[in-house]
Amino acid sequence: MKCPFCQNSTTQVTDSRQLEDVNSIRRRRRCPSCGQRFSTFETVEMRMPQVVKSNGTRVPFNPHKLYTSLARALHKRPVSPDTIEETVALIELRLYQLGKKEVPSQLVGEMAMQELAKIDQVAYVRFASVYKSFNDVSEFTQAIATLPQAQSKSEKAV
Repeated sequence: MKCPFCQNSTTQVTDSRQLEDVNSIRRRRRCPSCGQRFSTFETVEMRMPQVVKSNGTRVPFNPHKLYTSLARALHKRPVSPDTIEETVALIELRLYQLGKKEVPSQLVGEMAMQELAKIDQVAYVRFASVYKSFNDVSEFTQAIATLPQAQSKSEKAV
């Protein structure tokens, strides 16, 4: 770390402390050349993989675009915006944990569909209809058939 006062290229770490945020460290440093003390902060830089679209183009992963897609599928459904944000964060974490530089857009879509199936089945069918470009009603019925059967109200009462 370069000293901000005299520009000396070597400094000594005198103290390191982990901050409340698990991924950050504060370091106290001293310059042996000029004697000045200063603090630096280190944080983990998460590099998300590039998304390879079906036409072969590569774009950076955009969590806002994923949020918008999920919110559109969940429009007028009893799901809070916080749940959507948590879902986006979960998908983002799963993509990061893959450790790959590039992922196909289909993988992101499949992850979104998996999470929507857990949250709201109507939103799952909405998302699937756009994502898989349904052409007729039979494709809707196939998508519905893949969902785990929800308990009927009479079963819940028992």
